[in-house]
Amino acid sequence: MIIINRCAWVNDNQLMQQYHDHEWGRPCHDDQKLFELLSLEMMQAGLSWKTILNKRANFRKAFYNFDINKVAKMDDQIDSLMQDTGIIRNRLKINAIINNAQVIQNLEVSLNNYVWQFVDNKPINHHFSNHKQIPATDDLAKNMSKQMKKAGFKFAGPIIIYSFMQAAGLVDDHESNCFLS
Repeated sequence: MIIINRCAWVNDNQLMQQYHDHEWGRPCHDDQKLFELLSLEMMQAGLSWKTILNKRANFRKAFYNFDINKVAKMDDQIDSLMQDTGIIRNRLKINAIINNAQVIQNLEVSLNNYVWQFVDNKPINHHFSNHKQIPATDDLAKNMSKQMKKAGFKFAGPIIIYSFMQAAGLVDDHESNCFLS
């Protein structure tokens, strides 16, 4: 039997393992995918990541596969989204996703260029040996959060932004004993 060492937060759930093994911490430069990751991190606030992954296909369906231009025009669909039992039915979070799509449309650069500028366009590898060393946020995420809020983003607090940075590979927080470190 082959034993694969993964980060401590990964359990035996196949969706969690696939997400960890193929997405989390890997540099993402696709605007639509970055928007999806940001939106899912927002939705996760106060919930488990497993819950979000289990609903991910429903989120993709409800939000046009996170097509920024289509989501930006969804203001009139909020009530129907609130009836969709396949997603997290939180009006503030749904409004924030739509708002954030509109903000992204108004950025002077692509979302990719906007977020990657905060790390000088190269991932930061922290080389943590234990999951207890990984912070919930840091000064970089606090600065990025502040700038994003200034630009008009909603649900962009430092903890959500740090999680987004991890998800999108801006920071690589794979533990040193993980096969991906």
